[in-house]
Amino acid sequence: MRALGTDAPRGAAVRGRRAVTALAVAALLALAPSHTAAAAVAPVQTRPGPAMADTPRARPAPPLRQQAEERRAWVEARLEGVLPALMERYDVDMWVLSMREYAEDPVFWSIVAPTTFAARRRSIYVFTRRPDGSVERLALGGGSQDGLYEVVRSARAAPGGGEAELWGGEQWALLHQVVADRDPGTIVLNIDPEHAFADGLHAGEREALERALGPYVERVRREPRLAIDYLAIRVPEMLPRYIEMQRTVHALIREAFSLRVIEPGVTTTDDVAWWLRERVRELGMAVWFHPSVGVQHPGDGLGWTEGVIGRGDALWVDFGIDLMGLKTDTQHLAYLPREGEERVPEGLERCLAASNRLQDIVLRHLEPGRTGNQILADVLAQMRAERIDGTVYTHPIGDHGHGAGPLIGRWDDQDGVPVRGDVVLRPSTWHSVELQATVPVPEWGGEPLSCRQEEEALVDAEGRARWIYRRQADWHLVR
Repeated sequence: MRALGTDAPRGAAVRGRRAVTALAVAALLALAPSHTAAAAVAPVQTRPGPAMADTPRARPAPPLRQQAEERRAWVEARLEGVLPALMERYDVDMWVLSMREYAEDPVFWSIVAPTTFAARRRSIYVFTRRPDGSVERLALGGGSQDGLYEVVRSARAAPGGGEAELWGGEQWALLHQVVADRDPGTIVLNIDPEHAFADGLHAGEREALERALGPYVERVRREPRLAIDYLAIRVPEMLPRYIEMQRTVHALIREAFSLRVIEPGVTTTDDVAWWLRERVRELGMAVWFHPSVGVQHPGDGLGWTEGVIGRGDALWVDFGIDLMGLKTDTQHLAYLPREGEERVPEGLERCLAASNRLQDIVLRHLEPGRTGNQILADVLAQMRAERIDGTVYTHPIGDHGHGAGPLIGRWDDQDGVPVRGDVVLRPSTWHSVELQATVPVPEWGGEPLSCRQEEEALVDAEGRARWIYRRQADWHLVR
């Protein structure tokens, strides 16, 4: 996106976990394979062919119960497969996440059951690495976690009967006892001045938590990579749903950039943005940012602006949907032909081809084990060698639109991103390849056009990069 009771873990879920864990461990340990640039990525199609023959269709969100079942399976796969491998890699004995209702840690929604909407008074999650490499998962307080945690309730009875909820001194005393019983050598808390994804412990909550830890506070250390990598790494079960989301995004953009939505000389860019919002709502989904729609009128020299859309104009959209805790982020280009015009002007074609080529370059440099700043430097060097006038501002995507992981440039800064650009790219991650190439358009008297594109790519468990669905290789014609 660019701005203009006690529940024991389910025994049945053990089936298949070994395969998931093995995949996660392999992905995490093979962090710096000796890929060559050519070997790191499969061939990229730049024009329609068999892989792009299908016409994308917008599909409504599945029923809520189906969504919850699917999302729960994702959470379990991450807790069973990804988290143990990360705790082992970073030598973390215990990870404690403590939060209050409406002040949730950024990790919260990626570790809880999809029927859990808030932290509920105070929720404390304790993850302890066992000698066999598995991880014990405790929830001290809060509601039922659909079998994902051993949920500990209060020892006192509620006035109306039943067990009361853990709260206050009793909750902190129990946490202290849990820590003392397990005697971890290292305890990680989510405190970090640079990475928001690893800084979910609010100031007052931290004070209370450290008091409860007592002498064990000396064992606390900061390890932001634990939260960052947990959020960044995708499990294979997520991919089919995400591909379906991408198809829907492409279909909605295709429809938005059509005469069914746009009346030349009447419809405004704002009208198209709101049409997308309403259409997404009809499908049972949401957007995670208000769509940006721009128009460039040939000859006015203003670049991308907002306003009425007329014939001969170029169009651009930045659009992302939110479904089942997953986010998309897509930018496409369109052209509204003049009367009698059958194709896009050649200058516009050359602009998109330059942007496509820059996408190829980025994809070929998405190599695990390298930092975002290293990737950016190599991409820009190759871009300049090929005489492309462009900028790169690629970011991770998944649980969050601007997700956890390495930033590869910013749209307004191409000199590298301090700290967040120094994060290492991991296998089994998704990235929103966002960039632009600028080309003068002869048909517009040499006026420059910035072809902005954004498309999701997967770096798989073996470190190979490819488009998750497909990228735009031809202009949308508004007709």
